[in-house]
Amino acid sequence: MLRLDGLVKQYPTGDLALKGVDLDVPKGQVMALIGPSGAGKSTLIRCVNRLVEPSSGHVFLGGQEITGIGKGALRRARRRMGMIFQEYALVERLSVMENVLSGRLGYVSFWRSYFRKFPQSDIDEAFRLLERVGLDHMVDKRADELSGGQRQRVGICRALIQDPQLLLVDEPTASLDPKTSRQIMRLICELCAERDLAAVINIHDVMLAQMFAQRIVGLRLGEIVYDGPPDGLTPDVLTEIYGEEDWEATIQKDEDGEEGEPDDHHDDAERPDERMAGLT
Repeated sequence: MLRLDGLVKQYPTGDLALKGVDLDVPKGQVMALIGPSGAGKSTLIRCVNRLVEPSSGHVFLGGQEITGIGKGALRRARRRMGMIFQEYALVERLSVMENVLSGRLGYVSFWRSYFRKFPQSDIDEAFRLLERVGLDHMVDKRADELSGGQRQRVGICRALIQDPQLLLVDEPTASLDPKTSRQIMRLICELCAERDLAAVINIHDVMLAQMFAQRIVGLRLGEIVYDGPPDGLTPDVLTEIYGEEDWEATIQKDEDGEEGEPDDHHDDAERPDERMAGLT
């Protein structure tokens, strides 16, 4: 599904964010990227959809090379890659429904998008997705009236309405409380299983990565230093990824509430300061 061959990103300062990364993510697999700040996790995700231009190397999605293609082809390729952001990237003055439908902007004409005239099939799918994530009663609410967990669910719906083949997820739980973080990670994994989607999730929380991801890739200084199952994250492996620390407590899964925990769609997580995001 997704293949990276020798992916390199060097910034004008000379700093190497990625140092020849090779990676394959098959269809249907949920993979977590872990590593310290500055390891290259966000850069890797943004190189895949070319929000950041790679310096060299190749990115393939379903057999099509993404690197080097022109603007029109890139716009079409991005339809196949749903992006979920840490800061939600919602337009706060727009309603929940309008934010979800913005995921279809790559499929409609300029004038349809300008007047927000979407086909009925898109509107029906938006209702189905919002019902799936428990927000069907909030379709007319403005985004700035929502809690953090609710905003992230809207962002998930916006990504899925693209009908993508791959989800790129950048720190989906960083602004959420622990309970809501579990709910969001569980929801992402369930939706990937339902739709047979591959997902690459950049996440700082090692315990959440262990609980929900099928595979974990550890980055350090732009290089892969671990690629394997969640239960392979031994103290020695975590030391290689992050450096010296007492890792015994970190790798102990907290089983309380993992199974049968109610999915509270009306969470009241604190809302972080939001940046206004334009529709692209």
